[in-house]
Amino acid sequence: MIDLFGIYIHWPYCASKCPYCDFNSHVAGTIDHDRWAAAYQKELEHHAGLTDGRMVTSVFFGGGTPSLMKPETVEIVLKTIQKLWPAANDIEITLEANPTSIEADKFKAFKQAGANRVSVGIQSLRDESLKFLGRTHSAKEALAALEVANDVFDRVSFDLIYARPEQNLKDWEDELKEAVTYANGHMSVYQLTIEPQTAFHTYHARGDFKMPEDALAADFYDLTQDVLGGAGLPAYEVSNHAVPGAQSAHNLTYWRYGDYAGIGPGAHGRLTLNAQKYATRGHRAPEIWLEKVQGDGTGLHPMEEINMQQQCEEALMMGLRLNAGMDISPYKDALNLEKIKTLQDEGLLELNGNHLKATQVGMKTLNSILSYILT
Repeated sequence: MIDLFGIYIHWPYCASKCPYCDFNSHVAGTIDHDRWAAAYQKELEHHAGLTDGRMVTSVFFGGGTPSLMKPETVEIVLKTIQKLWPAANDIEITLEANPTSIEADKFKAFKQAGANRVSVGIQSLRDESLKFLGRTHSAKEALAALEVANDVFDRVSFDLIYARPEQNLKDWEDELKEAVTYANGHMSVYQLTIEPQTAFHTYHARGDFKMPEDALAADFYDLTQDVLGGAGLPAYEVSNHAVPGAQSAHNLTYWRYGDYAGIGPGAHGRLTLNAQKYATRGHRAPEIWLEKVQGDGTGLHPMEEINMQQQCEEALMMGLRLNAGMDISPYKDALNLEKIKTLQDEGLLELNGNHLKATQVGMKTLNSILSYILT
């Protein structure tokens, strides 16, 4: 098996801030694209010095809205990576995009720059829901953007959000069945959650809207599995569905607890250096990150060692999200096997030898399971 090593490039800018989003994204009047390209080059060079000999298996441009980048910047980043590391023959290079920033000519330029997969932030096929979610595109624009993406790229994914306020199961079933007709091998389907320090957190706290009860949210999850599984897009992770062979290689690196370099403001990384796992994190503010890179050669905070107990916790938090589960043999000394057995008896986990996985019932309460196991 190839040693997984991904590179995540964080583009911190969006045209507007969505009220549910807690990612490190910012709105700026002007952006110095040349300055960003040069900074990405420097930060990549710094990481190459730490990871000499590694083979890159995936690159992911996330954000923010990376489709607001100049294609020339994407090309510079990818050429720099190609110069600094060997790459797997089947390397996956993904770029996230919003429907409002998708133009056929620009997408052709992104493909020419080296991207071979695109992930489109559709979020809903209903105009009323898009307005609630703070999206600036319409359902019609979303479908037009998907059509462009499918024309240009062989590998296309798109995101949807469910369990929205006032949404019912029949409405979601109809929307999901419509979405399947536009699917090209992969869909990411997320339950709406209210995150701290977001506009939605404020709106929800003052009673502007109510979220579905836990039982209804579980029904949404089950319905999603049934519809997408029946359409040939089974779940391979809690929120991700794909036809066999179309799974996201980059995200699998995260869930399998592989190494990845986090490049950009606020980007996190995990690197194994001399048999020790480290956590890396870039300075969060874009301007500070840029200044640090230009002055010091890197925008990283000091790296932090991750001890075996912490590695066990992180590996479980990621690996149990996968339908295939995970190998727990590296972490057995740090695990409470009695707790795992208790959850197995309750039908929430399955442990066969060193292989641990959550059942479909367990997937619906994964946060509670992890909290129980890890405390």
